[in-house]
Amino acid sequence: MVESNANSEIFPFAGANITAELVRWRMFLASERRMSPKTVEAYTRDASQFLGFLAEHLGGAVTLAQLMKLAPADVRAFMASRRADGIGSRSLMRALAGARSFTRFLEREGKGRVSALFAVRTPKIVKTLPKPIAIDAAKQFTDVGLRTGEEREPWVLARDAAVLALLYGSGLRISEALGLPRKAVPLPGRGDSITVTGKGNKQRMVPVLPQVLNLIADYAKLCPHDLPPDGPLFIGVRGGPLSPRIVQFAMAHLRGALGLPDSATPHALRHSFATHLLSRGGDLRAIQELLGHASLSTTQTYTAVDAERLMEVYRSTHPRA
Repeated sequence: MVESNANSEIFPFAGANITAELVRWRMFLASERRMSPKTVEAYTRDASQFLGFLAEHLGGAVTLAQLMKLAPADVRAFMASRRADGIGSRSLMRALAGARSFTRFLEREGKGRVSALFAVRTPKIVKTLPKPIAIDAAKQFTDVGLRTGEEREPWVLARDAAVLALLYGSGLRISEALGLPRKAVPLPGRGDSITVTGKGNKQRMVPVLPQVLNLIADYAKLCPHDLPPDGPLFIGVRGGPLSPRIVQFAMAHLRGALGLPDSATPHALRHSFATHLLSRGGDLRAIQELLGHASLSTTQTYTAVDAERLMEVYRSTHPRA
């Protein structure tokens, strides 16, 4: 009874049968689809927004029977409502993806098909190419000397340099770098690769440069807190796990000092890693493996970036251009 009440508090807009399926769906995403807790929460939030709208739209808690009888007009009403709230195409597409994932689960479990969700086109998204950072600038982000004069402790400056060097040197997502335990990174001279856990809890091995290992070792020596083998490698000033927001702040400070645009974010270092490898003859399949992309088409985006860069060089240097 307590569990039932707790679920009704989480999904107050859903009838008892929908609530039970939502709970089972969350377990399915985590166990069978192997999604991370954050991804499960994001999917739940998106599906909840859809069902919450329907509860208001239909005038009561949503039941399975009502869900199966939805018309495309109901889905379009949801999209119009989200648009009125200022939601962009990408966020709206994600919201529909969460709702569709839940209804696909219902179909898989033999509860019926919500055809209306699949009869409505998803919003178009204007694809923008990744904006890599120039090689010289990317190297400077790892220079501790640039941080002298900042009113922060030396170990914190060394930590920030090590994190950014790892993002660029190994092409990691910021969540992958901050999720590394201390024991995952070898000491200088005792290894040249690390195993990271990416999206979907999938693990991959990536190389790590000696210079990066040296920066991490320097940070570890200066760090006033204990770094147990099973604990996080990168920590905050109070000893807890380092927040991505702190890394973003450090990057923002440095890009201001270097005169770089707002597109020079921590994730742009990952873009730079891929683009710079490709421009120097890196194999696309190998880069896909290093980045942990499930699909080669995602990695192929960087070929367009490299082609655009070559055209810029041509236009700026050819006497007839």
